[in-house]
Amino acid sequence: MDLISLRRKFHQIPEIGYQEFKTSELICQTLKQLDIPFQRGLAKGTGVLAELHKGEGKTILLRADIDALPMQELTGLDFSSTHPGIMHSCGHDMHTSMLLGAIHLLKSKDFKGKVKCIFQPSEEGTNGDAENKSGGQRVVEEGILDDVDAAIALHVNPLAPAGMLHFTSGTALANAANFEIEIIGKSGHAGAAPHLSKDAILAGSALVQNLQSIVSRNISPLHAGVVSITEFHAGTAPNVIAGQARLTGTIRALTDEDFALIKNKLQQIIDGISLAYTVEIQLQIKSFYPSVINDDALLQKLHPVADNVFQLGIHPIPPTMGAEDFAFYARKVPSAFYFIGAMSEQMGEFFLHHPQVIFDEKCLPLGAEFLAEAAVHLLQN
Repeated sequence: MDLISLRRKFHQIPEIGYQEFKTSELICQTLKQLDIPFQRGLAKGTGVLAELHKGEGKTILLRADIDALPMQELTGLDFSSTHPGIMHSCGHDMHTSMLLGAIHLLKSKDFKGKVKCIFQPSEEGTNGDAENKSGGQRVVEEGILDDVDAAIALHVNPLAPAGMLHFTSGTALANAANFEIEIIGKSGHAGAAPHLSKDAILAGSALVQNLQSIVSRNISPLHAGVVSITEFHAGTAPNVIAGQARLTGTIRALTDEDFALIKNKLQQIIDGISLAYTVEIQLQIKSFYPSVINDDALLQKLHPVADNVFQLGIHPIPPTMGAEDFAFYARKVPSAFYFIGAMSEQMGEFFLHHPQVIFDEKCLPLGAEFLAEAAVHLLQN
C-alpha cells in the first residue's frame, strides 16, 4: 500500500470539522479497495467506522481524526492544499493514512476478536455545532465505544524525529474550553459627553487585566493553568465610545479540580466587572474537552510493541497544555495516546497549526505498523 501517495491525496483536500465530505469519500473508496466492511455517516455525517472481526475475543479501537484547520497553507509543497484557506497543519492527513495502512496490515494478521477503526470528524473544535460538541464526543455518545476494551491513537510531532515515540503516563493533555464574552454598554460622544456612556472597551480592558490573576493567585505554582484572551473586538470610530465589545479566549488546566476553579473564578470576575462598570457581560463556553488520561497498565503492555517498531525508542515526556478530544474516549475506556516523531528537514522550525509546518512521511509506515501490532498484541494478551 502506497501510504505516501494516499497521504498526499488527503493533504490536497483538507476540510474543516463536520464538512469532511471529500475526505470521508476517499476513506470509503480506500476501504472498498481493501474489501473491508464499514459504516459511514457517523458523528453528524462524515465519520467512518471500519471493522475487522476474526472469531471471538476482545475489542480494540484505533482512532484517526480527519479534519483540517482554517488557514492558508504556505509550505510550498507540490501537493499543497487545493482548498483555499484550509490546511492539514495538524497532521490529520497523516493520522488518517496511518490508520488505513494499519487496516491493510491487519487484513493478513492472525488474531481473535475485533478491531474497530474510527475515522473521526471535527477534532479541532465544534465548528458551529449547535450543541457545542466535537466529533470525539459524538463518537462516544453514539455508542461506538460501548463494546470496546481499549482504545489507541497516534498524533504526529514535528519536533521529534521519525523513528521515535513519546508517551505520558496518567494525565497527558489538559482540560480545555474556549469561551466568548459579550460586553453590552452604551455608546456616546467620546469628547463632548463621555460621562453619558458606558464604555465597553474600558470594561473589557479591566476584564483582561483581572483575568490574569486567576492562575497567578488561585492555582498552586506546582500545578499548571492557563487563561488567555485571544481576541478583542470593539469600536467603530475615533470619536465614539464603544457600546459593545466581544472577547474570546481559552482556559486550560491539567486537573479537573483546577479547571473547575478557573471556570468559577472567570464567572466571578465577570460579575464583579459588570457591577463595577455598570455594563452587561455575557459569558458563553463554546467548547469543552476534558483532559486526556492515559492508562498506565495499557501503556506498559504496549511498550514491547513500541520498542520493536521504533528504532529510536519510546520515551516518556511531561504532560502538555495541548488539548485533544480523544479525551472523551479515554474517559470511557482504558486508552493510550502517543506522539509519533515526524520532524522534517526543517528540524522542528515549525510546530503544529503553523501554515509552514511539514511532516516527515517516513513515519507513516511506522505508525501503521505500530497501530496494527498494538491491536493484535492486546487481543492476544
